[in-house]
Amino acid sequence: MKVAIVKYNAGNIFSVVHALQRIGVEPLLTDSAKELRSADRVVFPGQGEASGAMHYLRERGLDEVIRSLTQPVLGICIGQQLMCRHSEEGDTDCLGIFDADVKRFVPLRHEDKIPHMGWNSLSPCFPLPMSESTSPAVAAPLFKSLPQRGSREGTPFVYFVHSYYVPVCKDTIAVCDYIHPFSAAMQKDNFFATQFHPEKSGAVGQQILRNFLELNR
Repeated sequence: MKVAIVKYNAGNIFSVVHALQRIGVEPLLTDSAKELRSADRVVFPGQGEASGAMHYLRERGLDEVIRSLTQPVLGICIGQQLMCRHSEEGDTDCLGIFDADVKRFVPLRHEDKIPHMGWNSLSPCFPLPMSESTSPAVAAPLFKSLPQRGSREGTPFVYFVHSYYVPVCKDTIAVCDYIHPFSAAMQKDNFFATQFHPEKSGAVGQQILRNFLELNR
């Protein structure tokens, strides 16, 4: 399987490279449109600032490349935010894959620290069954078979570092609550995204990366 990681001016990309290597995948770090389009899976990770990241992507035509991809794509952290319509960070127009706007956290209490940093619970969204006779509802495929290690009382915990968030919307597939509920993960068609860092989330994050690689197989 060919797994490509989008190479652009964002931090934390190499931690994703190492996480994939730990599960037996040697990813290609590239900004080549040809390589990205020919990959079986594309990962769009990073930490950084929205306006500078979008400027870099547009200068190299990577914004159009990412929007045009038809294979499974996984955005991580700022990757999720850049896949949205607009970000309050730098008043930035983003890729518009998800019909949602990125907001800055506003503390409501003295103990609300920004950025939101550290481990927090992940609540996958379970769609309601059509009727009592249908099969039980299941979580999005990204969250299949999450291990008990890294979970508390059946609730998985994952690692976050962010000052901006995506409100809960129609593309939300998992929720976290910090100050208020927000989109911890999203999905639309072949595009998946997580606000948390699966590469830093232990056994739970490792399984999420494996699930992404197994999509449509």
